[in-house]
Amino acid sequence: MSQTLAPRSFDRRLTPARPDLAAAHLRGVVEAARYVEGRAMRVLEASAAVRREPSPGGALDTEALHGEAVTAYEFDAEGWVWGQLARDSYVGWMPAAALIEGAPAPTHRVHALRTFVYPGPSIKLPPVAALSLGSEVEVLRMQGDFAVTPLGAVFAQHLRPLAETEADFVAVAERFVGVPYLWGGKTSLGLDCSGLVQLSLAMCGVAVPRDSDMQEATVGAALPADLPRAERRRGDLVFWKGHVGMLRDADTLLHANGHHMLVESEDFDAACARILAKTGAGVTTVRRLPG
Repeated sequence: MSQTLAPRSFDRRLTPARPDLAAAHLRGVVEAARYVEGRAMRVLEASAAVRREPSPGGALDTEALHGEAVTAYEFDAEGWVWGQLARDSYVGWMPAAALIEGAPAPTHRVHALRTFVYPGPSIKLPPVAALSLGSEVEVLRMQGDFAVTPLGAVFAQHLRPLAETEADFVAVAERFVGVPYLWGGKTSLGLDCSGLVQLSLAMCGVAVPRDSDMQEATVGAALPADLPRAERRRGDLVFWKGHVGMLRDADTLLHANGHHMLVESEDFDAACARILAKTGAGVTTVRRLPG
């Protein structure tokens, strides 16, 4: 006989289940007062905050970029939606005004660090929005140097078809050097350590979980925490408790961090020494992706 489990038995970040409500597909899997079918939506704004509670002051867990698919399970009276992101299955509260139902599937992805959206195909017009790297849009037609989308006109060279990916995720991450650190952030205006890793790999067609503990448990193959310098490789992911960075080369660490409050490139050994002195903890794992 199967046994249903309370929602707290599951990772709240990835399971659309609460004691009062759960996704219909979890009926018989988790206990909840009621079960609902989700509604397919997409992010309409440049980005949507995904918060732990339905409040502007709620903890920012992550962000969804323009064009991302969302399954909405609850709409509250204060203008919040509780739902799950399609890209990485993250669950949380988003502003209802940032989402739209019935939007067509995107065709292209932003490959520039940031690009403006104009009301027409002219750089002399005042922009109506700015989209960050990784945002997805539906291109309706090309007009001169611009791609016309439902949101407005975007410089076409900043877009690529969804099937086209980058070749080097570290090179993608290097574009973010100097971008401010933001807990839960995932845009070119601010992002955190695991957001930088996730977004950079996504641009190369590699889907990984959102948070550093999930990445440490699942991404690539585990290597010794004290990996000798001669065996370090560009692209190795280095984990501490609650933190992740990537190697640019055997001696250089690239990471979004709260010490510099930036995406910073620094000497790997110096970074390790600083983190050890501050937290008392050293590297927990090094993980390497295939290829």
